[in-house]
Amino acid sequence: MPLLITLLQRHLAAPLLLAATVASAFSGPAAAQAAADDFARFGSQPGLAALVDDFMQRLLDDPRTAPFFKPVNQAHVKAQLVDQFCALLNGPCRYEGADMKAAHQDLEIKRADFNALVEALQQAMDARGVPFAAQNRLLAKLAPMHRDIVTAR
Repeated sequence: MPLLITLLQRHLAAPLLLAATVASAFSGPAAAQAAADDFARFGSQPGLAALVDDFMQRLLDDPRTAPFFKPVNQAHVKAQLVDQFCALLNGPCRYEGADMKAAHQDLEIKRADFNALVEALQQAMDARGVPFAAQNRLLAKLAPMHRDIVTAR
């Protein structure tokens, strides 16, 4: 498992520290340009749609995450994820869905559930050939959301 994913899973209790550490590792003009190019590295909107299709299938196939995703409108969740990832990757999209706290408040999501989701996302990005550094930059942007998503102990 790549080091950043391992770090993400181990340090979810301190997501801001992790995000700051990752961000500092990718600072400077070259990093800024790389981050600006990440939307293309993910394949723009068609690539993100394919990534999210793969990601959703992995979530549905995993008994740890399936209970959270089988009963929902999967097409809607996929569309929201594409918009959210696109916006985080500096693409032309706007995420207009619910904030993470409101969307997850009644779901009783545990840290282990969140870790399983991160694992599935990393596997989907690997399967799509997303460069490791681009994966890390997206994960660093997603990591702070953990405190609004994990709602149970």
